[in-house]
Amino acid sequence: MKLSLNSIGSELQGAATERAAHEAHHDGLGSSLDDKRSVVRDGWGSERVHRKGKWTTWERIDALIDPGTTPRSVGTLVNWDREFEGSRRQAPGAGVVTAFCEVNGRWVMVIANDNTVASGAWWPKTPEKIQRAQEMALRLRLPVVYLVDCSGLFLPEQSRSFPGRTGAGAIFKKNSVLSAEGVPQVAGVFGDCIAGGGYMPIISDRVYMTEQAYMVIAGAALIKGAKSQELTSLDIGGPEVHVHKSACADDRVPDDATCIRKIREEIGRLPGSAADFYRHGVEAEAPILAPGEIAQILPKDHRQIYDMREVIARLVDGSLFHEVFADVGREMITGVARVSGLWVGFIANELQPQPSPAGSGLRPGGILYREGIAKIAAFSRACNADGIPVVWLQDIAGFDIGVEAEAQGLLGYGSSLIYTNSTNRVPMFTVLMRKASGAGYYAMAGMPYEPVVQLSTPNARLSVMEGRTLAIAAYRTKLDDDFEIAAEDPEERAQIAEGMAATEARIEADMDPVVAAAQMDVDEVVRLDELRDWLCALSEMSYQSTGYRRIKNPRIWSIHDLEVLTRGRAALQRENPEASESSQDAAVRAVAPEEGLVEICAPMAGSFWSRPSPGADVFVRPGTKVSAGDTVGLVEVMKTFSPIRAPADGEWVSGAVADGDGIDGGSVVGWLRPI
Repeated sequence: MKLSLNSIGSELQGAATERAAHEAHHDGLGSSLDDKRSVVRDGWGSERVHRKGKWTTWERIDALIDPGTTPRSVGTLVNWDREFEGSRRQAPGAGVVTAFCEVNGRWVMVIANDNTVASGAWWPKTPEKIQRAQEMALRLRLPVVYLVDCSGLFLPEQSRSFPGRTGAGAIFKKNSVLSAEGVPQVAGVFGDCIAGGGYMPIISDRVYMTEQAYMVIAGAALIKGAKSQELTSLDIGGPEVHVHKSACADDRVPDDATCIRKIREEIGRLPGSAADFYRHGVEAEAPILAPGEIAQILPKDHRQIYDMREVIARLVDGSLFHEVFADVGREMITGVARVSGLWVGFIANELQPQPSPAGSGLRPGGILYREGIAKIAAFSRACNADGIPVVWLQDIAGFDIGVEAEAQGLLGYGSSLIYTNSTNRVPMFTVLMRKASGAGYYAMAGMPYEPVVQLSTPNARLSVMEGRTLAIAAYRTKLDDDFEIAAEDPEERAQIAEGMAATEARIEADMDPVVAAAQMDVDEVVRLDELRDWLCALSEMSYQSTGYRRIKNPRIWSIHDLEVLTRGRAALQRENPEASESSQDAAVRAVAPEEGLVEICAPMAGSFWSRPSPGADVFVRPGTKVSAGDTVGLVEVMKTFSPIRAPADGEWVSGAVADGDGIDGGSVVGWLRPI
């Protein structure tokens, strides 16, 4: 069977000023992210390391990787802006670099102590960051390279990094599990390797030590104090001891450069990548539509909708996509495409309003309804059965709520989806495009459901609910039915307003993706123009190793069977398009102020707003000239705003509803005088 791939997306048209504003906003966020990355990469500076005659950690990594390739760091912002007792400095990146790197044509996971930060000490979150990288390597069966230069725990904070199930000792358990699963591990020891740092390389398949390196359970200073012996750490556990006596290391090398060269040679002895085999003779190709344009597509206002298919078109090879189950659960997008020539499944939220299956007009996107939940659960299971890696593109406000939702059993359908994502063995990768709200975040393979990697864009918002909504919930007893402050006393009103504002500000700050990355709720924050390259790298990693998971050839995919079985319903829907338009006929029509005017109707039920935000100017006022497609108002559903657009060129005459009024799908909200 041959899978048909169809063009997706189109050249960006119109509204150039609006697109430029979006791009400028995202560029600003990207520049701020780049500044933070630079701070982390610089660490505490290279001077002290160079005085010892050693390379910095990043100098070692740059020498290790293949020329012209780019490391894909994960956990860059862990511990960002966090203070520690006993240190006048912060710990950039938690004092360790973890990165996917290409070495001798193979993807590997590099775990390298940052020797510029307290001599590579382990801080709170350092063990968790190392273990997360080890877990990624295990899931993808990528070789692990340890570049060890570690002075042990940062002792003033030992209580937050030593005990517990993710304490420092769990690193060594991960070493053991990787070994048991046959994942190659190669270690280079470059300097301090004390206590736990001494254990990290030992289980590796190959261990190199430079002449400046030592591995000890306790350093010379501790032994002097305990046993009154005059020794150096090199005397106790240098290469003379561990290469020639204890056999805890395999080879000694004179310097950093030689050690890195030897590690490259070891990786070159491993089997090469199977990615080219799984391309089935197809060459990788760039998208027809430029990935850099994604910054023009995503609105700077998180409440505004956009076309997710235009995003996908700028991520996949040739801007070609095979959509699966296109005619059901339209608020969700499911399909397969090639990324770097390799098959990848995509599950994404559709933000634009879609026809309701009940024939009651349109309903907002970005929400999980029954049909969409069943659709993505079935597609996720099919990808798992066929061995197709899955990319989840999240921009979700949550599950549908209300009487109908409960009667339809959304809890049960959601449980089926959660079970599916909890038991899948195929690699899954999650990208938080923007909203990642409530249980919808969980259902779409959020971090608690253990995607191999979870990426976030700089404008993502990870939370149970928005700041304003949470403030209303917290102060609900002080508000009236319109959520306005009910108190009459001016002083009390001021206190409530101040409290609500403080609550909203705190929640908004907590939703910052940098905060999420600092506490390891996301693995990495990436710029919008980096998403395509990241997906290429992840797809290649998914197909590099063989023999540990099922990968079917495309002729025998179960997706083909599902498409055949659902084709009848899809054809029936295409033959009866009137069903989705019935609400337009049933909508109450407001009386026009004069004859010959063009009606502007709401695309769905919700609350009407005439301006983009409180305090902003209205979109249109009497006499405003508008063009077909211009936004003249907004419909709000669950804090998601969909535009109401002019159907033709004309002059705005008047509106039919007031801000905050509830409207039905198809209701008249205003009129245009044709021009």
